[in-house]
Amino acid sequence: MNRLNGKVAVITGSALGLGRATAVRMAQEGATVAITDILAIEAGAFADELNGQGFETCSWPLDVSKETEVERVLTQVGQRFGRIDILVNNAGVCGANKPTDQITEAEWDYVQGINVKGVFFCTKHAIAHLRRAGGGSIINLSSIYGLVGAADIPAYHASKGAVRLMTKTDALLYAPDRIRVNSIHPGFIWTPMVEAFVQDQADAAVARVDLDALHPLGHVGEPDDVAWGCVYLASDEAKFVTGAELVIDGGYTAH
Repeated sequence: MNRLNGKVAVITGSALGLGRATAVRMAQEGATVAITDILAIEAGAFADELNGQGFETCSWPLDVSKETEVERVLTQVGQRFGRIDILVNNAGVCGANKPTDQITEAEWDYVQGINVKGVFFCTKHAIAHLRRAGGGSIINLSSIYGLVGAADIPAYHASKGAVRLMTKTDALLYAPDRIRVNSIHPGFIWTPMVEAFVQDQADAAVARVDLDALHPLGHVGEPDDVAWGCVYLASDEAKFVTGAELVIDGGYTAH
């Protein structure tokens, strides 16, 4: 219950899904948590819920694709809580499911703006705070599709591959500052995004069975599976871990 005592964590896209689960587990492990999300109402309600349970949290509306917003929010978090030790770059979108030759420039840019530029902006403006704290941990949510390909959602796959390499570059750049940078590569996790994908199929029940079968363990993951990985990478238990890829995929990429 004390793995993150005294640490302040900023988690993007944390009103729902993986970000929400990560915020809960980090708060339970002693972190003060800044809930940031473009879904301002949901983020505020979630922060109120955590505060009601005795945890120290606050919410900020944030569109990670806008650099001025990112800079402002991180400054406000640092001012309110006195420091920033952990950044979880979780905010992301799936984008248009079309072949590459049918994707518009706007559809491509929408995904890159959030999934890639969002990670860039948040990392860029978190570094000074982490340096002042004497070091810290940046955790980038990539995907199994930052490691392997698939014949769908090209913009998404490209964005997650970019996040994987951005992670390694920043791990090398900021190691002298004792700032660790790692990526997490989830398989299919039962979040609102994946649930919506399944419900979009002609037969949702069959689609769920097929999705489970993609993973050698026989089922999709739960948000907590990823949340605990984030807790580990944020904690001092991972003090010698940087530039690494933590794959949480039920064996998907072991084929």
